[in-house]
Amino acid sequence: MLKNTFLGSALAAAMALPALADKLAGNQQAAKALLGQALFFDPVLSSPAGQSCATCHAPNAAFADPDRRLPVSKGVLPGRAGNRNAPTAMYSAFSPNFNFDKEEGLYVGGQFLDGRAATLEEQAKGPFLNPLEMANPDKQSVVEKVRRAAYSQKFEQVFGKGALDDTEQAYERIAEALAAFERTPLFSPFSSKYDAWLAGKAKLTKQELRGLRLFEAEDKGNCAACHPSKPGPGGEPPLFTDFTYDNLGVPRNPGNPFYALPGQFNPAGAQWVDPGLGAVVDKRSEDGKFKVPTLRNIELTGPYMHNGYFRTLRGTVVFYNDRDSKPRCKESLVAEDAALKRKCWPAPEVGANVNDDELGNLGLTEGEIDDIVVFMKTLTDGWQADKSRR
Repeated sequence: MLKNTFLGSALAAAMALPALADKLAGNQQAAKALLGQALFFDPVLSSPAGQSCATCHAPNAAFADPDRRLPVSKGVLPGRAGNRNAPTAMYSAFSPNFNFDKEEGLYVGGQFLDGRAATLEEQAKGPFLNPLEMANPDKQSVVEKVRRAAYSQKFEQVFGKGALDDTEQAYERIAEALAAFERTPLFSPFSSKYDAWLAGKAKLTKQELRGLRLFEAEDKGNCAACHPSKPGPGGEPPLFTDFTYDNLGVPRNPGNPFYALPGQFNPAGAQWVDPGLGAVVDKRSEDGKFKVPTLRNIELTGPYMHNGYFRTLRGTVVFYNDRDSKPRCKESLVAEDAALKRKCWPAPEVGANVNDDELGNLGLTEGEIDDIVVFMKTLTDGWQADKSRR
């Protein structure tokens, strides 16, 4: 018998970094990461107080939103919610800076689902000022709260005397510290059963092995085309994403509360369509495309897709398998469970640029779908062999 024990609480996270700092005594980067940890878990840095980075990126949910009842995250102000599903922050440090790969003809990397932040530091600046998230009116209000925080003296220890005196510079340093925290092993432990199997320290079950073969087979799941599963040339653990962008033909989500937000936040109302990458690079050829997520810890990070349309991992794989072989639902707004019962799929949110080369009619059997799902659960960090069986 095997078991999986992921980081269970913010307390576990808070204990992990000091231990790391003890090992790296005197290391400036470790000190910066500890400062970033204090910022990450501080609920006073929203306006009003009550929401921290960890609210939507919690350790016990693989640093994704722990509240699975909504497809998007609630803001600190009542009645406000984001327009997209909060992605996991785990392994995000490995995403290259946002760029256009001329050889492949593709956009790659960056942060957020649409790549609008080139780096971790740029991403860290966004949520504080987003009116649908932490809702601070400006940078100065954030910096003032940090100046009053118990950990404010650490800024001078890390960045020098007067580190918080200049608002613009202080805000940059806040982001720098948060990014340093997200680059620690806490966010990339590579401790899944699959990692243990690659290291020869675990055995995959017959079903898990079948799922892996289907996951990698070009004439079957072909999942590894965008979610590479092999170690890198230097033995680097696979990240299960190529950091590119794709329009998978995901339907609009009738459960997205963003549709009902006031016009100041959503002028299009119920007709709003998310252009994704297209809006960032101002190219209609990129409309509807979102960054390929890592599949590491996918078991813990539902709901899935940019708008949280899929509440189940199995439903997601079913969609990949028969998106193009099932008929279109008559209505444009049909939830996942209803679509599965009716054996139809609604129209894509963005009908242009849909990837119909690598998914949509895979021909997988029900058993093969189950096998792929079971395999993906081996990617959850914190795996341990059951000591009671030794």
